[in-house]
Amino acid sequence: MKKDEVLAKIKAEKVIALIRADSSDGLLDCARALAAGGLTSIELTMTTPGAIGMIRLACRELPDFIFGLGTVLDAKTAREGIEAGAKFIVTPGFRPEVIQHCRSVGVPVFSGALTPTEIINTWDAGADAVKIFPAEFFGPAYIKSIKGPLPHIPLVPTGGVNAENVGDFLKAGAYATAAGSSLVEAKALKEKNWAAVTAKAKAFAAAVAAMK
Repeated sequence: MKKDEVLAKIKAEKVIALIRADSSDGLLDCARALAAGGLTSIELTMTTPGAIGMIRLACRELPDFIFGLGTVLDAKTAREGIEAGAKFIVTPGFRPEVIQHCRSVGVPVFSGALTPTEIINTWDAGADAVKIFPAEFFGPAYIKSIKGPLPHIPLVPTGGVNAENVGDFLKAGAYATAAGSSLVEAKALKEKNWAAVTAKAKAFAAAVAAMK
């Protein structure tokens, strides 16, 4: 899948499921449960043990999904993730070398930032979208405020996004959103309660559909 296709799918789906787990056990089943609820764009964080190997397995077993690697702090990790099959890379903060590497190989990168200065610097460095993190402290109103002077920069709020406010983030001008524990709860992962994961995904998908 080419870069433009990946970005178009994420923009259309509007929600990236962010999975941060203590182990990789059950993550494929979790991905299937998310898909059953309408979400197939998934970010697996580097804080999950064996994340690179899990990306490789997931991309092989579920080729129609878009798997990305998150919490990427350096170009080496970005390269390993991309070689394993990651279709996009996400950083928690401004990491110029990660942006440069992703641009050199044609892979989308969502680079973390919060303040207007950070957002501008991240965009100027070549990020495909700016991950606004942590978004929960300022909410949708902050996205709306940033989009005023910077309407050309795609923003992806992360942190505090849930099924109840995802529509507000999108209405405020977000390009897409990323949701972690409000979508994939640690308890559901541990207990392998895939019905609960699917139900959450459906709630998010319904909220997005209501915006269209």
